[in-house]
Amino acid sequence: MKLSIVIPVYNERKTVAELLARVKAVELPGIEKEIVIVDDGSTDGTLDVMSAWHGQDGVRVFKQPRNMGKGAAVWRGMQESTGQVVLIQDADLEYEPNEYPILLRPILDGEADVVYGSRFLGTARGHRVLYFWHSVGNWALTLLSNMITDLNLTDMETCYKAMTQDIVRKLDLKSQRFGIEPEITCKVARLRARIYEVPISYHGRTYAEGKKIGFKDGIQAGWTLIRYARWRP
Repeated sequence: MKLSIVIPVYNERKTVAELLARVKAVELPGIEKEIVIVDDGSTDGTLDVMSAWHGQDGVRVFKQPRNMGKGAAVWRGMQESTGQVVLIQDADLEYEPNEYPILLRPILDGEADVVYGSRFLGTARGHRVLYFWHSVGNWALTLLSNMITDLNLTDMETCYKAMTQDIVRKLDLKSQRFGIEPEITCKVARLRARIYEVPISYHGRTYAEGKKIGFKDGIQAGWTLIRYARWRP
């Protein structure tokens, strides 16, 4: 089986090399890894770092024509992917690539089409304690998402989402920024995909360390949920 790991990147020069090293170090017996990196118009030299990896052991680097947003970069990566399973990975070291086996197990066992890695289900490794209002916003958006989709997710906004290529081909994603997470959730629910959640660890970073999501993105996520509530495949 082939796994495509889609990595959207924007101004992550300090972390992207370490992230790629961690992704490549993950051992997945019987699984071929394809790493699809999409640079979203970085201006800090990120593309120079990533270009050195292009062509090495399944690493492919693509460049957006301009800064278009995380959602657009994720969708570009998904469209460029060739694996039977696609997994989304941020480049900021907040998520642990060595937890890929946990994310992939329900799909490999034939029990799921889509798997969410939840930061709130509990894990022996725990998570970094940070912003209270971020957790409130995440809870509110997940609650609204569950009301609209009739799912019982605990972490709709998680970066870690893995899904089969069959699901990816049906998504036709439109959100260019952080609305990508609720759009994916609305659409996989409307596709009646088999969705699993598994616990993951989380090492959140501060704004001083480069965190990008903010209040306006939360508002946009709520609007995206309403917009795609009645989406038809």
